Amino acid sequence: MCTLNRLLLAGLFALTPLAVMAADDAPTPEPEVTIRTEGDKVIQEYRQNGFLYAIKVTPKGAPPYFLVRADGTDANFIRSDQPDMLIPSWKIFEWK
Repeated sequence: MCTLNRLLLAGLFALTPLAVMAADDAPTPEPEVTIRTEGDKVIQEYRQNGFLYAIKVTPKGAPPYFLVRADGTDANFIRSDQPDMLIPSWKIFEWK
């Protein structure tokens, strides 16, 4: 009986780090919002589990608008109120 108790206790100690790691990787129900200022605009970035899915831009003296992902690519955003408007995303220079 004492051996069984020791095995159960050793198994409990062995599984504890796995439970902690699983809790850290659990998806978050609420988005993370990062707020920053660029010039006269306030930009709010909305992320879910590290994935940027929407950007709210609030220009000074103008109504706010949202940029949302057009597809699954990293830099392809469109305005939610004007989906036909193209948002430029050119790469000017790149370090290698």
